[in-house]
Amino acid sequence: MTNYPFVLLLSSLLSAQEIRPTIGSIEVLDPSLKNLIAVDATIEVLASGFDWSEGPAWDKKNSRILFSDVPQNTIYQWSEKDGISVYLTPSGYTGPADYSSEPGSNGLAFDQKGYLHFCEHGDRRLSVLTNQDGGKMTIADRVDGKRFNSPNDLCHHPDGSIYFTDPPYGLPQKEKDPRRETGIFGVYRVAPDGKVTTVISNLDRPNGVTLSPDSKTLYIAQSQGGKAWLLSYPVKSDGSLGKENLLYDATPLSKELPGMPDGLKTDKQGNIWCTGPGGVLILNKEGKLLGRILTGQRTANCAFGDDGSMLYMTADSYLLRVKTKVIGTGF
Repeated sequence: MTNYPFVLLLSSLLSAQEIRPTIGSIEVLDPSLKNLIAVDATIEVLASGFDWSEGPAWDKKNSRILFSDVPQNTIYQWSEKDGISVYLTPSGYTGPADYSSEPGSNGLAFDQKGYLHFCEHGDRRLSVLTNQDGGKMTIADRVDGKRFNSPNDLCHHPDGSIYFTDPPYGLPQKEKDPRRETGIFGVYRVAPDGKVTTVISNLDRPNGVTLSPDSKTLYIAQSQGGKAWLLSYPVKSDGSLGKENLLYDATPLSKELPGMPDGLKTDKQGNIWCTGPGGVLILNKEGKLLGRILTGQRTANCAFGDDGSMLYMTADSYLLRVKTKVIGTGF
């Protein structure tokens, strides 16, 4: 059931307050964390009342954060000036009847030209909004003639290619759904000419994806019980990937706190900010866990915004943010 009025009313009240509600805390596991975020940094609640918030992306042109509510098939927008409002609905499924419990868009990302790209669960495709007044255009919806499961998250390479993950979360019966065609839960690359290739085929639940600041390393978060991993892969000159490396194993943490490795971003120093058990894990590029942003919620994804130092987080029913001491990749 759509709950726009509740979300918009509650969030408008939050936006109108000079002092917003706060949540959680910062956990220091290594002294170097203090160079990345203040130990007393405040985690602000910007909006709440969502079913499952996901896939945030900072819109530099309009100074706003966009994010998906996947079950509601809706994208919201929030800005300091205007607060919360619906940006787009339907966002990821345009069929005539109910499809699944997670039909909407998931990961969102702006390309180098400022066009918004979508991972769409229900329509099972990667798409782009052609302009502010026009519709979407399909970038890719299949590989080797077979439809994707439910594209989940994406990132852009400076060469114009796109990497994205394709787990089964958006299918009505998930991994057991008879609509599945590929036989894998893959990670794919869309080349600038539109050609789609499989770059990873051996993972159970590939989820978040991002690149290092120099775009020479691809990071993948796997959200699988017993295999809650952050993985890294060298990016070859042709866009294919080298040998898999287990950068961090979050499986022990996943048994203690809610959440799995999910969405992730890097900062310009090469540190990795990965949502996971308890909130957001902060790791250096060698995979050492430096600390955590403890939201107390299952936290799905994050994105740097504002001047590049503000980290926005989608955490279950919340949209949150916290000030850091770093600048995110892309700013």
